[in-house]
Amino acid sequence: MPSDNPPQRKELTPSEIGAIAHLYRGEVYRSTVWRTRLDTTTNWAVVTLGVALSIAYSTPEASPLPLILVGVLIIFFLAQEARRYRYFNVWRARCRWMEVHFFAPMLHDGDLRMEEGWQETLANDYWRPGYHVSPWVALGRRIRRNYFWILLIQTVAYLGKLVVHPVPIIEMKEIIERAAIGPIGGEFVLGFGLFYCLAFGVFAVLSWVDDRQRSQRNVNASGMG
Repeated sequence: MPSDNPPQRKELTPSEIGAIAHLYRGEVYRSTVWRTRLDTTTNWAVVTLGVALSIAYSTPEASPLPLILVGVLIIFFLAQEARRYRYFNVWRARCRWMEVHFFAPMLHDGDLRMEEGWQETLANDYWRPGYHVSPWVALGRRIRRNYFWILLIQTVAYLGKLVVHPVPIIEMKEIIERAAIGPIGGEFVLGFGLFYCLAFGVFAVLSWVDDRQRSQRNVNASGMG
């Protein structure tokens, strides 16, 4: 049970408060820079998917293969974005930590309860910096935020290509025949596509579960990461 008395924090001198203000501004700048880099990889994924759509739907006889090959690039961009997100999350978490435990109490006119040892937590994060989330959680978060919709468009476009080109299908078994790529059977291609989609879903669900557990451990929603 939390104590009835709010935890005490170190009394800072005016010069120390000014230094923290400059530190906060620097962390905001770094988080902004890395947030922009996240947008860049998402834009790359969207553009390459758009190119694949243009090629696959250019003519009824065009192959749906570009919609499959673009998945390799999407995986690459997702991995890049997850790595960048782990860096971004460090700066974002530090900014949020200072906002909640340093700036908010100064602005609040009442008794605002602070998390015990928040200054030590922030100091240790600077003394021994490290990522706040695992690569798998970062992957899942980016899938839930952006790449779910990219995957959805890719999947619908691919299945739509099989259904309508070169002529609309009459029987469902025609999808398997059209999905074949050279010596590779349509069953294998569609099975690999199913695995591809399920992998995205597993990462998304695992990251969601991890976030729920984090929020339960940090009731005040101020935990770093």
